[in-house]
Amino acid sequence: MTGQAAPRVGEFELIARHFTRPVRRAALGVGDDCALVNVSPGQQLAVSSDMLVEGRHFLSTVAPERLGHKALAVNLSDLAACGAEPLAFTLALALPRADEDWAAAFASGLLALADAHGIELVGGDTTAGPLNICITVMGQVPPGQALLRSGARPGDELWVSGTLGDARLALEVFRGSRFLGGALQGEAFEQVRRAMELPQPRVALGLALRGVASSAIDISDGLLGDLGHVLQRSRVGLQLCADQVPRSAVLAAQPLALQRLCTLAGGDDYELAFTAPAARHADVLAAGRAAGVAVTCCGQVTEWPGLQIIDAAGQALDAQAWRGFDHFA
Repeated sequence: MTGQAAPRVGEFELIARHFTRPVRRAALGVGDDCALVNVSPGQQLAVSSDMLVEGRHFLSTVAPERLGHKALAVNLSDLAACGAEPLAFTLALALPRADEDWAAAFASGLLALADAHGIELVGGDTTAGPLNICITVMGQVPPGQALLRSGARPGDELWVSGTLGDARLALEVFRGSRFLGGALQGEAFEQVRRAMELPQPRVALGLALRGVASSAIDISDGLLGDLGHVLQRSRVGLQLCADQVPRSAVLAAQPLALQRLCTLAGGDDYELAFTAPAARHADVLAAGRAAGVAVTCCGQVTEWPGLQIIDAAGQALDAQAWRGFDHFA
């Protein structure tokens, strides 16, 4: 009847209605004190957690089904960077209130991506509080085949999957940035907004790069910031050609300074940056074709330490002009 408030739903009823499904790969899923996850014989368990906080990682206006997709996508991206096959995940969710319509839409986006990658929701927690989403993913990888940040060697080529910078460009639009080269509207805006809200984890590419790539990382905090972790762990340097970093036609139509900001320090791309020996160049291209993902060579690992950035003419650029994202910096 009109005028009546919707019936209140409790924590456990919300879980039962929207987040409980029969498991196929796991031995035990939602509803017990612990989940039980089967790992194939001779495999190692790969585990990663990511937290998304409203106002920090996503706008309050994002559609809940897109938020569900992104919450899992950013975690699957970590498995991709490790070359791990997804198995299962847990969900810890803080909600301001038990909103069934929101929960149904969020679960729809979350579980659609889970089904696409064959990964199962096997447990977690819910509580009342500011909107906060924390997912822990579990995958498997054969011993010695995991892609790590520590394997880059001098002479290796640097590669990037897909295109970078569209998510940051969308953020600049939402901010009303003065750096934009004119208004971004229609399909052009929808394209960059999809990049920000619906990232596509490169799981198939990570699997295809086993035995080919020497190191890998997913690009979450900006290309330069994330490459810094690889250089530190591998104890090498890098020469990067800023203007060879792949970007979409929409971003390429923007001023060059904004293109470089978005591609080098934008963040929220969830593409893979990886290195491979120059002798494996053709194998990297084949891995990209097998995964259905474009891959672009845009730099080379060096013996000398540090990060050198050059333009298309080979002229040095100031690496300090772009910084990766840091929550506490």
